[in-house]
Amino acid sequence: MERQIATRGMASLVCLSFLRLLCGAQLASLQLPSRGSPPDDFTIHQDVRLVVLDTGVKDHSGSYVAGLPREAFTVTENGRAYPITVFDNSDLPVTLGVVVDESQSMAPKRLEVLTAAEALVKGSNPRDEVFVLNFNETVTKGLPPSVPFSSNVAQLRNALHRGIPQGRTALYDAVLDGLKHLDKGKMDRKALVVISDGGDTASKRRRFEMLSELERSGATIYAIGLYRPGDEDADPGILRRLAHMSGGEAYFPDESHMISACQKIARAIRSRYVIGYRPPEGRPGDLRHVHVAVKDSKRGGGLSVLARTAYRYGEGTSATPTR
Repeated sequence: MERQIATRGMASLVCLSFLRLLCGAQLASLQLPSRGSPPDDFTIHQDVRLVVLDTGVKDHSGSYVAGLPREAFTVTENGRAYPITVFDNSDLPVTLGVVVDESQSMAPKRLEVLTAAEALVKGSNPRDEVFVLNFNETVTKGLPPSVPFSSNVAQLRNALHRGIPQGRTALYDAVLDGLKHLDKGKMDRKALVVISDGGDTASKRRRFEMLSELERSGATIYAIGLYRPGDEDADPGILRRLAHMSGGEAYFPDESHMISACQKIARAIRSRYVIGYRPPEGRPGDLRHVHVAVKDSKRGGGLSVLARTAYRYGEGTSATPTR
């Protein structure tokens, strides 16, 4: 049966692997029971859309909270509540990209950067599919051409060390290439970890192109910003913006705390929730504001949510996300 769902975008249709998890059956595409049909009789509805949110929850101390039930969450779109029809709180594997700045300005910090990135890889789910991009004036894939993704720690370590610290910085190109490569992955959840000072002095593509692509993407971006006060080329603001737009986080550790920051990101990725709902029909391009709230009676207050807050209703079988 031909797959008829779109997997790109925060507001994408749920794809094959996640449906297998939900339904416990080897389904070939998005299939929902028609009204009045026997439970095992499934038909495809091309007009069915799901807004799927990759969501994190933190407590008052800043630690990620895992294991909350569906009943702890509520979702509203443009102020109206909608039932949560897709939910998972387990450690689902992700397609993960590690994007490492190898420009000359990062040379003094290179050893700490690589050590921290290795800690991130080691802390990932063994079922994750991971890739590495090293960038300075150009963007280079760390893995061999015949290996788009890997879960082998030794292979990924070699990929991280392939870069040579030299030249200027093409951050926008690197993020765009990372988002594009994420689309090739088979996992429903996508994450990109960007390690850089945030500056860009060499990209062929412009900032608005990077931000526009992120608005269309379902990826969650985590940023680790490394810079010193007075660094003229550093731009921590763009790292914060990338993380905020996507529902991720930006960290700005000193060099001695880089490993800790990467370990926090690995835990964050493994502690997130998949929350989906069916939005109302509307005109393509409509801006929809989304709010995810959480309340757990056992913990009381003090919980906060990290998730995208808006998307644009799309055409066909999917919608396009925005800030």
